[in-house]
Amino acid sequence: MAAALETLQALFVALGEIKELPLNRESLESLIYWRDVKKSGIVFGAGLITLVAISSFSVISVFAYLSLLALVGTVAFRVYKSVTQAVQKTNDGHPFKEYLELDLTLSQEKVQHFAGVAVAHINGFVAELRRLFLVEDIIDSIKFGVILWVFTYIGAWFNGMTLVILAFVSLFTLPKVYENNKQSIDTYLDLVRNKLTEITDKIRVALPIGNKKPVAAAAAESDKDK
Repeated sequence: MAAALETLQALFVALGEIKELPLNRESLESLIYWRDVKKSGIVFGAGLITLVAISSFSVISVFAYLSLLALVGTVAFRVYKSVTQAVQKTNDGHPFKEYLELDLTLSQEKVQHFAGVAVAHINGFVAELRRLFLVEDIIDSIKFGVILWVFTYIGAWFNGMTLVILAFVSLFTLPKVYENNKQSIDTYLDLVRNKLTEITDKIRVALPIGNKKPVAAAAAESDKDK
């Protein structure tokens, strides 16, 4: 559980410092922190409606209807601008010219970079699962078991699509909440994490198996060596 709490705190910190992300960090920060309420509202509303629709209908139907709606909109706007230009005798050109000229191709360097990052995360994930399932450290494996047990209840309460919707809503709420209450949240998380670490250390000392020393014991031994 301490590991889960540390992950939660790391998530809060990452959300609070998301401006350091190299990929479109300004746009992403502006959206999830509601710097521009109108843009964030449009993205949040459209995304939430899409997810709710997918949870109620098939993905193919939702994709087809949304694409058809977008196509009708662009065709209508294209016709409207053409008629307007003909009536006003202007030569503004194609209304979507700016977007048609955008470079959407992925360079080989970007593909290799994304592939390298994905492979590194997959390798780390697989190695961590092997460590937990093969009980390299019994305390960590027990904590992992508790998390899996909690997930059995979460799975009984929510389906996968509901969790995706909750995650999407959290993306547009937790960063702002954390930004406004950063000090208080960090304080409470540290208190709970320290308490869980203390309990974990006591359990680790009581168990005859496990090859990791408690944090407090390791610190005391280090002080003796000095």
